Formats: sequence, structure tokens, C-alpha cells
Amino acid sequence: MEYSFKRGFRPELERIKTALKEEFPTEIREEDGRLLLSYGALKSIEVSIEGKKMLVTTEPSGKVGDDVILDTNKRFRNFLERATGYTAKQRLQQAKKEVSKG
Repeated sequence: MEYSFKRGFRPELERIKTALKEEFPTEIREEDGRLLLSYGALKSIEVSIEGKKMLVTTEPSGKVGDDVILDTNKRFRNFLERATGYTAKQRLQQAKKEVSKG
């Protein structure tokens, strides 16, 4: 997925890494300008910045409990809000706008 940044939220990898650390208490590796980690219901999370957009690629884990899935989803939504400045509702509106453009 591709995410835009709200005004005042600069596309800086170090700031994004701090937001990841606040939500995901796990090791975060940095390789070739990408942040890589694994947590809960997500086997892998890859975050990078391209231009003025944040690119996030996730891969789900196999079998995990519902409580783990709910916790991971909550943390992921919180991370996106910290990183982009947009709430889930605002991100949905932006996605709809992008679809109608194309």
C-alpha cells in the first residue's frame, strides 16, 4: 500500500522508524533504505519511502489466534496514524478519492 503524509509529517525514515518502535516492541532492521520487521499476525512488514509517499508491504502469518490478530491490527492502524498523520477514516477517504481519479 502507498500512503501520503499529512502536512507537517515529513517523509523521513528515522521518524517512521520511531513510530514503528512505539507500536511494535520487536527488532527493526534497516536495509537499503527499508525498515523490516515481523510482529504478531504479520510475518513481515516492510516500510520504505519513495518521493513523498510511504510504501508499506505486509505478509500475514499462518495460524494465529484472534486476540493476536486484533492486537496486531490495532498496532498497525496506530502506526499508520503516527507515521502519516491521517486517521483510518481519513486514509479510507483518500483511497476512495484515488480510485475515482484513476
